[in-house]
Amino acid sequence: MKIKEIISVLEEMAPLAYAEDFDNVGLLVGNQDLVAKGVLVCHDALESVIDEAIAKKCNLVVCFHPILFSGLKKITGKNYVERAVIKAIKNDIAIYAVHTALDNHKDGVNKIFCDALGLTNTKILIPKSNFIRKLVTYTIPENAEKLRDALFDTGAGNIGNYENCSFNSKGIGTYMGNEHSNPEIGERFEFMETEEIKIEVTFEKHLENKILTALFKNHVYEEVAYEIYDLQNKNQNIGLGMIGELKVPMEEKDFLKLVKIKMQADGIRYSSLLGKTIKKVAVLGGSGSFAIKNAIQAEADVFLTSDLKYHQFYEAENQLLLADIGHFESERYTKNYIVDFLRKKILNFAPSLPAGRIVLSEENTNPVKYL
Repeated sequence: MKIKEIISVLEEMAPLAYAEDFDNVGLLVGNQDLVAKGVLVCHDALESVIDEAIAKKCNLVVCFHPILFSGLKKITGKNYVERAVIKAIKNDIAIYAVHTALDNHKDGVNKIFCDALGLTNTKILIPKSNFIRKLVTYTIPENAEKLRDALFDTGAGNIGNYENCSFNSKGIGTYMGNEHSNPEIGERFEFMETEEIKIEVTFEKHLENKILTALFKNHVYEEVAYEIYDLQNKNQNIGLGMIGELKVPMEEKDFLKLVKIKMQADGIRYSSLLGKTIKKVAVLGGSGSFAIKNAIQAEADVFLTSDLKYHQFYEAENQLLLADIGHFESERYTKNYIVDFLRKKILNFAPSLPAGRIVLSEENTNPVKYL
């Protein structure tokens, strides 16, 4: 089994198209055509983690945070990033990062966060914009079902909890072929009026090439008429943060104590207590100060995130409890999720790479310590 085959599984778990534009995800270091000897899953691909991969004979390191975030002009080993990259290259170790591709997935970082707290009725806090497109095409009635099914098979027509969604309307299409045409219906230079079905389906923009391949392969016309539009609709199943509900409401301090235990936080910084019961909980793993207003608009009782600055605690505006539980702590269980996902998927088609070769890193890469 090659590294690129494991990458295809990782992209099923966290499609790279889901990542934020500022991010650096995917294969960062290494040769994807090498045979995979073992996979080490970690939070941060530091030099100590590369050492661990060497010791455990793993030549693929899957990390949550990208060790390469901005460009490198020199690689001389002068800092922790360069040292990790040099050691990985010297030892033929590939590094692959998921970061915001998994942050934005409905089953990713923030769902893991919610599950750790036992939240129910979860949904995306900030649905992703500019991610949905619509395909409109026209065909004869005899071809409509086959064409629709082919589009559905590539992922078109998925809306929230529904799939195979389309709109179909009847009309009359006209055309006349020139001397170079080879019409499916009618003859060259013959003006034709034909009953047609107009098919409309939405799709996630990263699927466009697959959608068009299916369209051309399954359409009966020599020249396929189609249109693609960018939609302003937000994708409710992709985006940052998540909001859910406690099964049983709790007092503020009791809830914070629960969070501290469940997320194994050594300390929690929080805004003024409001004396209200906590029921609706918003979360955003990692740095989430930008989403305070979204948590307020969603009428959350509390917003859990990390990396809050002094003045950002004022932004709670006495409308919700704001709590910083620590960056690493808010993403604590992500690497466990990746390991479980890989073990389940890879065992199905690669028994030559047993689950025991997908290893959870034992390195604690949290740079923040507490007294």
